Amino acid sequence: MRTAVLDIGGTFIKSGIYGPAGLQQIQETPTPAREGGAALMECAKQILRGYTGYDAIGVSTAGQVDVVSGSIRYANENIPGYTGTKVREILEDAFSVPVVVDNDVNMAAIGEAYLGAGKDQRDFLCLTYGTGIGGAIVQDRQIFRGSSFSAAEFGSIVTHGKDQENQGGFPAGIYEKYASTTALVRMASARDTSCTDGRAIFARLGEAEIREIVDEWIGEILLGLSSLIHIFNPSYIVLGGGVMNQPYILEEIRRRIGSYIMPSFAHVQFERARLGNQAGMLGAAMTAEKEL
Repeated sequence: MRTAVLDIGGTFIKSGIYGPAGLQQIQETPTPAREGGAALMECAKQILRGYTGYDAIGVSTAGQVDVVSGSIRYANENIPGYTGTKVREILEDAFSVPVVVDNDVNMAAIGEAYLGAGKDQRDFLCLTYGTGIGGAIVQDRQIFRGSSFSAAEFGSIVTHGKDQENQGGFPAGIYEKYASTTALVRMASARDTSCTDGRAIFARLGEAEIREIVDEWIGEILLGLSSLIHIFNPSYIVLGGGVMNQPYILEEIRRRIGSYIMPSFAHVQFERARLGNQAGMLGAAMTAEKEL
């Protein structure tokens, strides 16, 4: 079976063909996000026309996905008009092959479950730290979706209850406001305007002031993780996102987590995601193979 895969993000659409030889013909195309959902789907079709000889299409996408209908239940204004887009129907009509669609973090978690950090685990939590914070719950090597396909919105759990300002329908004190990579850059650039991204910050980790900021931010990560650990009682948590390639973060999470959780939960293990920016595409391929 050969599957054309798309991983639709706010900045790039990653694509390729997955078959017996693995993931090949990988491309990155800028996402026309600001042009809206219709323009995005036209871009997706143009990308897929560049591939031949595939039996199915797997789509990993930003937003909450109704996996039964293959449509977008909710997407924020990073992609205007994407909510309600019938992704599966549009692509099946255009290419006459079966299509599977799921949320990008769910697809990444499935990729990790079959080919990456979770391949020896039946159950685990997966979190990705970037512009926001995404989450997935893997149970018996399948995604737990909740009553409306939207479980594991971990970035929206409230970790700062006194932060009462409402932003876009959400309380301001949510986890991703304080523990995302965006939050780290905001904290660091408030003290030093040259700290414009994660790489610039970690390049200066040896400076006491920068390390103090990073340690404070890791504390915010631990605050959310402690709630999830006490709710789910997991034995294994996979942490993804480009910033997690910094060894210091995982070392500190492992060292400090005991101060945030009950001793009876201390068996939980943390592992860095292994598939990098191919996780969503590989998860889409695994999902297509399993379901089709």
